[in-house]
Amino acid sequence: MDHARLLRALRKPTACPWGLLYVTRWVQAPVQGQDGTLSQRGPGVPQGGGSSPVLAHLCLHYAFDAWRQREHPSIPFERYADDIIAHCQSEAQARWLQARIATRLAQCHLELHPTQTHLVYGTDADRRGTFPQERFAFLGYTFRPRRSKNRRGKYCINFTPAVSARATKAIRQTIRSWRLPLRSAKTLDDLARMVNPILRGWGQYYGQYYKSALYPTFQVLDRILVKWAMRKYKKLKGHQRRATHWLGRMARRRPRLFVHWQMGVRPAAGR
Repeated sequence: MDHARLLRALRKPTACPWGLLYVTRWVQAPVQGQDGTLSQRGPGVPQGGGSSPVLAHLCLHYAFDAWRQREHPSIPFERYADDIIAHCQSEAQARWLQARIATRLAQCHLELHPTQTHLVYGTDADRRGTFPQERFAFLGYTFRPRRSKNRRGKYCINFTPAVSARATKAIRQTIRSWRLPLRSAKTLDDLARMVNPILRGWGQYYGQYYKSALYPTFQVLDRILVKWAMRKYKKLKGHQRRATHWLGRMARRRPRLFVHWQMGVRPAAGR
């Protein structure tokens, strides 16, 4: 991101001299290495900076959004930060549009990512062709052909989103980072109060589409709760099967204790 063009874009929504001065100093400040040496910053904004997403959105608004609305208003687009989806009617139109976007970004001293820019074919019951790329990830979702039920109650193939493998991996890592088996001093209600707000957020965001894709990830939490029960109660120590049945009975008795139990993800044992 060229600093001169970035500052030019910033002057359109604001004329505050102090704000422009601070942003100029911030994006052009040298970088200090661990050995104390200073190196001049190149184009772009600091990674992880609090203002970096705002400045990137502002720059791409004038570099892409306004241009798209002016030149191609009939082609639907979605953009979040620097991720863009364009909906084309054919492969020829998609390749033509990709070349147009590359030319436009080059005029703004930007470029398409060489390995993360793809043409994707949305295979479904009506579009039965084949293409090298038939899936893509966007905002934590993976869009690909899936078996689903239509309005008439019949199963067919639709190009639909569901939580991505990368997102489920991050969720599992977060669940394991809680180290619930070591919290044997807590009660099951204490654990529910601790994790339910986070589980609810995951369910509300990733459960909007194809909710069942979340179920295997939430089942990881049940297995961890079994380990917690084995450390918590002497009668369950060393008896994984017995602890699994105990947790299943708790889920049947108190189905609204955990958010994922409310969604129907409960231990099958103990019923």
